[in-house]
Amino acid sequence: MLSTMAHDALILKRASPRSTFRWSDDVYDVLSDNEVVGTIIRVDDGALGGRPWMWSLGFSYLEGRSPTNGRAETCEDAMAAFAKSWRRG
Repeated sequence: MLSTMAHDALILKRASPRSTFRWSDDVYDVLSDNEVVGTIIRVDDGALGGRPWMWSLGFSYLEGRSPTNGRAETCEDAMAAFAKSWRRG
């Protein structure tokens, strides 16, 4: 079970339940310096072309970074794409 994973200065941590979307165990916060800077979530709706993991930078961290969200085949791939975008800022 994936609970935390370090990636440079970024940490992936299972998120607490939120009321803003349908909850599952595959929702993670991405942290930098103990602050949530984004989200990675698994969405099994079949419409993602084999890329069920979605990642997104937090709204406050979009400026100067591109892309700011995307899809990946695995959680690890999503974290790598997130980190690549994060380093561009």
